[in-house]
Amino acid sequence: MKLHFIAIGGSLMHSLAIALLEKEYRVSGSDDAIYGNSRQNLEKAGLLPESAGWFPDKISSDLDAVIVGMHAKKDNPELLKAREIGLKIYSYPEFLFELSKKKTRVVIGGSHGKTSITAMILHVMDYHGKSIDYALGAPVKGFEQSVRLSEENDFILIEGDEYPASAIDLRPKFHLYQPNIALLSGIAWDHINVFPSFENYTEQFQLFIDSIVNGGILVYNEEDKTLAKLVEETENPIRKHPYHTPEYHVEDGAFVLDTPEGEMPLEIFGKHNMANLAGAKWICQHMGIDEDDFYEAIIEFEGASHRLEKIKDKDGNVIFRDFAHSPSKVTASVNAVKELYPDKKLLACLELHTYSSLNSSFLKNYKSALNAADEAVVFYSPEAVAQKGLEAISEEEIRRAFGSDNLEIFKNSVAFKGFLESKSFKNTVLLLMSSGDFGGISPNDFHNLL
Repeated sequence: MKLHFIAIGGSLMHSLAIALLEKEYRVSGSDDAIYGNSRQNLEKAGLLPESAGWFPDKISSDLDAVIVGMHAKKDNPELLKAREIGLKIYSYPEFLFELSKKKTRVVIGGSHGKTSITAMILHVMDYHGKSIDYALGAPVKGFEQSVRLSEENDFILIEGDEYPASAIDLRPKFHLYQPNIALLSGIAWDHINVFPSFENYTEQFQLFIDSIVNGGILVYNEEDKTLAKLVEETENPIRKHPYHTPEYHVEDGAFVLDTPEGEMPLEIFGKHNMANLAGAKWICQHMGIDEDDFYEAIIEFEGASHRLEKIKDKDGNVIFRDFAHSPSKVTASVNAVKELYPDKKLLACLELHTYSSLNSSFLKNYKSALNAADEAVVFYSPEAVAQKGLEAISEEEIRRAFGSDNLEIFKNSVAFKGFLESKSFKNTVLLLMSSGDFGGISPNDFHNLL
């Protein structure tokens, strides 16, 4: 089969392209900008385009299909050519569904926690030598690529997000997978540039529940009242398995799970991760791993990449990096670190980076998100606000939204870096939360603080 990827440089797109090349598909691709791991992986696989840009002459009738990524706009020259000559066009999730029609599709969704839950499941399966296919939303430690496809594996594990499939197909990705087994971790409004109201956002999860195949299984967090109501009201004839945060305690700087077989110290921490673990356990049981085997494996799980990742620990002072950016994720991360280190000072730094977080009408959702920190900092770039076409926001608006008059606010990366360098980090935990890079600060600059 001969395929062409429009916007091959995306994290999901390039991983799928490499996986298909390994299955001996004939693969080509284009993009106007490819960076970091995507570039390195494509170059290693021999798939890195010779030149950056869009080239309609790459689109010809001998292609079996074109796969288009979110980075490609509606007027992309290659996409227009493909439509003009009548080629079959797939989005990433559409093509992934085509590849997995004969497999048992396990889809992990929810506003928060899906990356961690997916990583937990994959870790447990790998620990016990159970080979499964997978399509991950982010890299997982110990797994070189984010997509594995085979002919022989029965299960495929998919991280299903609610963001649009492509510029010409605005359906959320997770609507397209038709899962046999699904998990929903909770609902917290996000992506307001796509879903303008909480009601509209919530509807996407109702549609996802309705997309589970007849007689399928839904594992869901019953502590989320909005989600529990949707599950209760669905008319889809599926089996429903609720989960909740299990009993645990903190002892000697570790989270300890209270299991029927006794106390079990964990590498991961935070109340939200205890709930994630409970959901992952249910899914693993549906995939053939019993409870005892799950616990044996999960003891060694160290967490998903960039999710509460400890990057330095020196003389009792600790630095964590976290991908948290939405209100619910920020709250969970700050509370988790404070619960683990109740006797240390917690300095929590958050970059407002996404469209939602820089929108003045959405800011109020961050109220109290940083309250568990002893000292809190918000960084944002006015240039980023302008680039996203949003109205300017003031420092006073941010303080009012977070509900704190003592909030430190920085709009310049040099000033922010200087602030951190001036701090005494004695008996301190530094938590850096961002889906960006705090205005271009090198990770080594943070490492050198301790």
